[in-house]
Amino acid sequence: MGWNPDPDALGQILALLRESQSPDTIVQQSVQQKLEELNKFTDFNKYLIYVLTKLTSEDEPTRSLSGLILKNNVKAHFHQFPPDVNQFIKTECLSSVGDPSPLIRATVGILITTTASKGELSTWPELLPRLCDMLDSADYNVCEGAFGALQKICEDSAEFLEKSPDRPLDVLIPKFLQFFRHSSSKIRSHAIACVNQFIISKTQALMANIDAFLQNLFHLAMDDDPEVRKNVCRALVMLLDAHISSLIPHMHNIIEYMMIRTQDPDENVALEACEFWLSLAEHPICKETLKPHLQKLIPILVRGMKYSEIDIILLKGDVEEDESVPDRSEDIKPRFHKSRHTIRHEPMMENGGTSGEDLPDDESDDGLDDDSSISDWNLRKCSAAALDVLANVFRDDMLPVILPILKETLFHQEWEIRESGILALGAIAEGCMSGMTPHLPELIPYLINCLSDKKALVRSITCWTLSRYCHWAVVLPDHTFLKPLMYELLKCVLDGNKRVQEAACSAFATLEEEACTELVPYLLDILKTLVFAFRKYQAKNLLILYDAIGTLADSVGNYLNKEEYIQMLMPPLIEKWNVLKDEDKDLFPLLECLSSVATALQSGFLPYCGPVYQRCVSLVEQTLHQTMAHAQNPEQFEAADKDFMIVSLDLLSGLAEGLNGHVGQLVAQSNIMQLLYQAMQDPMPEVRQSSFALLGDLTKACFQHVAPCISDFMPILGQNLNPELISVCNNATWAIGEISVKLGADMRAYINLVLNDLIIIINKPNTPKTLLENTAITIGRLGYVCPTEVAPLLQQFIRQWCISLRNIRDNEEKDSAFRGVCNMISVNPGGVVEDFIFFCDAIASWINPKADLKDMFHKILHCFKEQVGEENWKRFTEQFPVPLKERLSQQYGV
Repeated sequence: MGWNPDPDALGQILALLRESQSPDTIVQQSVQQKLEELNKFTDFNKYLIYVLTKLTSEDEPTRSLSGLILKNNVKAHFHQFPPDVNQFIKTECLSSVGDPSPLIRATVGILITTTASKGELSTWPELLPRLCDMLDSADYNVCEGAFGALQKICEDSAEFLEKSPDRPLDVLIPKFLQFFRHSSSKIRSHAIACVNQFIISKTQALMANIDAFLQNLFHLAMDDDPEVRKNVCRALVMLLDAHISSLIPHMHNIIEYMMIRTQDPDENVALEACEFWLSLAEHPICKETLKPHLQKLIPILVRGMKYSEIDIILLKGDVEEDESVPDRSEDIKPRFHKSRHTIRHEPMMENGGTSGEDLPDDESDDGLDDDSSISDWNLRKCSAAALDVLANVFRDDMLPVILPILKETLFHQEWEIRESGILALGAIAEGCMSGMTPHLPELIPYLINCLSDKKALVRSITCWTLSRYCHWAVVLPDHTFLKPLMYELLKCVLDGNKRVQEAACSAFATLEEEACTELVPYLLDILKTLVFAFRKYQAKNLLILYDAIGTLADSVGNYLNKEEYIQMLMPPLIEKWNVLKDEDKDLFPLLECLSSVATALQSGFLPYCGPVYQRCVSLVEQTLHQTMAHAQNPEQFEAADKDFMIVSLDLLSGLAEGLNGHVGQLVAQSNIMQLLYQAMQDPMPEVRQSSFALLGDLTKACFQHVAPCISDFMPILGQNLNPELISVCNNATWAIGEISVKLGADMRAYINLVLNDLIIIINKPNTPKTLLENTAITIGRLGYVCPTEVAPLLQQFIRQWCISLRNIRDNEEKDSAFRGVCNMISVNPGGVVEDFIFFCDAIASWINPKADLKDMFHKILHCFKEQVGEENWKRFTEQFPVPLKERLSQQYGV
């Protein structure tokens, strides 16, 4: 006998479901509480499935809501349901797959896949065969409902279907392919979507049917339904990545087709098609395959970059002045702290240089958008990204196609087309820079002029495009273009439109990175502008302003340490610092900014350092306490936001680096060493990374306070020499090197804790360059202070050591590392014999070694020459490249 609900209980649950649709939050909270209480009754879930599947007298939203509440219960507690409840839910779901209501069918499908994804596919053997049979039903609702459920199962349980010993996909995939030609577009769309789930993983059942899949896809290429066309495009994009060989025979036609679809009247289809060009650009065949189509494709992409009318409305494109309108909290995207300070010692890094990957994001870089409705990936962004990657593939071969388009769009009467031309010009900057260079003396003044355009969207995109070409302006002598570019960007920093302010501030930060000390003559005007912006900017753009000030400090360094500049810059920063509460996330960018400023100002920051230091220590302590409280009692205490600790550690690093010995007094009066000991053992890698950076900086600045803790710190540093976590490993390695220089011969007690791991890292293939260089420097420094302990292992690392350090610039760290290797060679000359050519090459990399170091090189070279004899030395040096031979002869007379 079947289960029947109690009418009174059913009435109460229905009343509750209706109440839960109330907009009143108090009512909703009360409903939520009652629902949680009802969950204690085992039959409650039977009532929910009954309302969804049987109670046709009730309105559809209430029935659907009942199903969604049940879905959440299944997700959270399914394995605790009694067996009869489980079975009842499964039976009712299968009997209602073909409900006449699309909303109820969809809800049943969600419920089925949620149950299936709880591991129940394996214990619900009749599910897939039943759904598969239903596909053949003459009743459209049954067929569509079954397909909807199967599509969700394919999305949520693809891995189970692929690995199941019953091989259900051997039946399902050929079955899905039969429906590609179904009369209903909804069914056709479901069928493609189901198969698409298995392309990237190259499922065997699909690969066996790949030809039939392609034929069916091509058959649907011109389908009337946009959802079908979108799924066809998605399939072709995925096939390009997973099974390109199947597409190559048809590539010409596919490219022609994708160009048509990139212009599809339905933007979702056009966007899906546009992804094809991004994927194709990653394949070696791209250049050869796409070259004949470039003349047709590039104009399509540029047209796709034009703002649509709806975009302009959503962007408030006709609003020119909005600087006095406060930002809504939802406009300000959450920030994820990414410090520029905590990758310690980057010997190869030159100042300047942009990533070239920063296409304008409509709600960051150039502030093209502060409305969530088009903040997502869209056709404009995808088209610009495609043009960018294709410019990197074709380089200057693209110019004959793009230049005529730029001439037409950049000078067009309609501002929307002009704006898309400026975006296109920025998009090709990285790939076509050499070919564009002859045109820049004409284009840069044109762009500078566009910074005064009456349309805010034109001004904002121009800021971004100029940032892509500013390197060219910086390297020219006499600042012919740099000066007007800088002053016009500064005007835009104070624009009346918030989007332009944001774009200008971001572009100016890029200019600062490129120009570095070239900006020193203009510091007064730059600071006046940035400080004035503090009074103009709303909350969102203040975050960008902090970045621009921090980047300026990084770029000009100690040139900022002038009383006049300090008096301008510090009061507004300290004012913001005092206003923000400890739990306010706007502290992050301000802390990052102050970290750069403190490092640049050095002694100029002394008057401000006390309160800043104390607050940072306090933030670290609060975060550690909250982390501990949460670990002990997660119900009562929230997890700490560790970004507060990370940015505070980074600012303390900035203070230690900037104030040097002066920081010692602050350290002496605080418990930072105990806190650092805890932070160095935090499970979060980013916390350890910043902790080790601070440890290294404090070691350099005030070792007397670090020394008593070394025996506690060194084992932790040794445990973090794991090259899988590159930045953590890098900073731990760097800190060990700094400690060894200060500790001297006493470092011998810790050699065994670290040396073997460092040797493994230096010999590991594909180790990033910065980590290799840091590891080599630290091994050299260990050899400098403890040559007797390190020298016996010389042969295990000397070749890679020499290769790692041959390209870095002369500096103090390189000096101490080479002295270390010379000391080790004196102790164990046999350890370098087999790789002596590499040592010679490393010596030759020095431009101007100190006299006593040069003398050490001289002695080692001549000692070896004497040991092997004139003839052998001559034979040995004949294998040297000519420049190396000449350099050693000139510098060292060998």
